[in-house]
Amino acid sequence: MNKKNNSVVVFWFRRDLRLEDNAGLYNALQSGYPVLPLFIFDSEILSQIENKYDRRVDFIHQILMHILTQLKKHGSSMCVKFGKPTDIFNQLTKDYDVKSVYTNRDYETYALERDKEISLLLKAKNIEFLTFKDQVIFEYNEVLKSNDEPYTVFTPYSKTWKQKLSESNYKNYQSENELKNFIQDDNKVVPTLGEIGFEKTDLVFRLPIINTELIKNYENTRNTPSIEGSSKMSVHLRFGTISIRKLVSYALKNSEIWLNELIWREFFMTILVQFPYVENAPFKKQYDFIQWRNNEKEFTDWCEGKTGYPIVDAGMRQLNETGWMHNRVRMIVAGFLTKHLLIDWRWGEAYFAQKLIDYDLSANNGNWQWAAGCGCDAAPYFRIFNPAEQTKKFDTDLLYIRRWVKDLDSTDYPQPIVEHTFARNRALEVYQRGLMDSRF
Repeated sequence: MNKKNNSVVVFWFRRDLRLEDNAGLYNALQSGYPVLPLFIFDSEILSQIENKYDRRVDFIHQILMHILTQLKKHGSSMCVKFGKPTDIFNQLTKDYDVKSVYTNRDYETYALERDKEISLLLKAKNIEFLTFKDQVIFEYNEVLKSNDEPYTVFTPYSKTWKQKLSESNYKNYQSENELKNFIQDDNKVVPTLGEIGFEKTDLVFRLPIINTELIKNYENTRNTPSIEGSSKMSVHLRFGTISIRKLVSYALKNSEIWLNELIWREFFMTILVQFPYVENAPFKKQYDFIQWRNNEKEFTDWCEGKTGYPIVDAGMRQLNETGWMHNRVRMIVAGFLTKHLLIDWRWGEAYFAQKLIDYDLSANNGNWQWAAGCGCDAAPYFRIFNPAEQTKKFDTDLLYIRRWVKDLDSTDYPQPIVEHTFARNRALEVYQRGLMDSRF
């Protein structure tokens, strides 16, 4: 087709892998031009993933195939590319008369730098780069103190967030009703996992289903790892296979506790954008003076679930086997690594980043810093979870532990890597010394 007769707008899918209630997609479909849907397997990101058996990449590939099936019903397909985004857009603008590129905003450091680069590239070609708010209800600059400074404590942030929500008229975007406006071309080929350098995993993608009864009972079940008390929406939020607006609507009707979890997500996103140094350093800078032990053998034992603390080992084995870990147990294993073993929180954060299907930079960073005591609104350094007490409280009958620690009653199960009281006292001493050193 002649480029002059091939005028389109591009909608660039990123963390919004759905056709329903998609802000940027809705606006693209209203543009008056045929919409070319685009997804880029970014080689800059994928090259950083060492283990090619990665459930997240498989998850993305499977949802793309699902979207492709939907698009084919409308005579369209998806343009899926593998490479550097700048190279992809340079080629697309040669193949098509691109009028505008639409996308939803992403707030991570790499994404912000990438989008700036793409914006400049397109501007040089007289092509608009239009971005929209989609993965949050309120962006980093929308919930601020009265002096326009960002909140660094969750409770007042959440109070203002809820107040703004009651005053706003946030809406859903009926993008699913405009699918006839996609470009009529169903011949594009999606690269296989092997072609982008990855392997098929055991993951089976399923469309998100909100369990209303679970959400209504969330306050009573969320801390018990042996039952299905978690919504499992975190992975769908991470990749945008469900809209935040839909989830907030459900939360408002069914559970304020669950709503608070959604607000925590936006709080940590705000912290990451407003204080970008937290990506690699503690929010409370005086915690840079903590003298971590960083024993590599103990770190390996923690990673492999061989600490001799059953609740910790169960969590790590669940993570290694499934790519997911119960939220309460995430707090326990993170606190254990940073305080019982005095291993730098960044080591644990990096391991979670490799393993978690629902890995999200801002939430992962924020929660690890919370556990280590060095983040905004963090647990104080002297709050040290006792794994045995956590087990009594949240896994009384050892149902969760026995599910994941098959060797619990055998002679092969390791002795505790460190004694709790000794570890607690050591952590208090090291933290106190580090914070004292920070004053000089």
